[in-house]
Amino acid sequence: MAVNRVPVLKRCRSLGLDPVYLGIDKKSTRQLRRANRKMSEYGLQLREKQKAKFIYGVLEKPFRNYYKKADKMQGQTGANLMTLLELRLDNVIFRMGLARTRREARQIVDHKHVLVNGKLVNIPSYLVKAGDVVEIKEEKKSAQRYKDILETTGGRLTPEWLDVNQDALQGTVKEIPSREIIDIPVDEMLIVELYSK
Repeated sequence: MAVNRVPVLKRCRSLGLDPVYLGIDKKSTRQLRRANRKMSEYGLQLREKQKAKFIYGVLEKPFRNYYKKADKMQGQTGANLMTLLELRLDNVIFRMGLARTRREARQIVDHKHVLVNGKLVNIPSYLVKAGDVVEIKEEKKSAQRYKDILETTGGRLTPEWLDVNQDALQGTVKEIPSREIIDIPVDEMLIVELYSK
């Protein structure tokens, strides 16, 4: 499996992204030095795509597949794309506050700690549906790891499309999120323009 090993803060700096969106509280003090170079239209479109891929931890081929799927759905392609990315199982675990970062959420899913509607799911890209109940496996709930995670993520706001019971380490997907609810700073229209060339 391909793994992105670029230092996170360095990548955030180059994309002009706040590390908070990745669940990281650190701030980089360095400034990105660009000698007044004006970015081309293509450069802006590419940067938005790279931003979305980096935030959700998706590589190019799966990302393109999400775009194709979003294009076939009813409604705006850009909004559909963001909704599909938001409904990934690893992202839902992160949004529920059961992981500090999306990378950690991906690892939790990979290590078979997650049940969806009572069935074990170990695919981070699994798309949840409205009404799905996502929880941590019973025998893993008492692990020290989750106590530490809840300490860190306790103050994090849970999106309104999720109903979470952090004591029981479980949550329900109340509805499919609309683009207005998703707080990711990506201009999805530029991604659509890039792919529709």
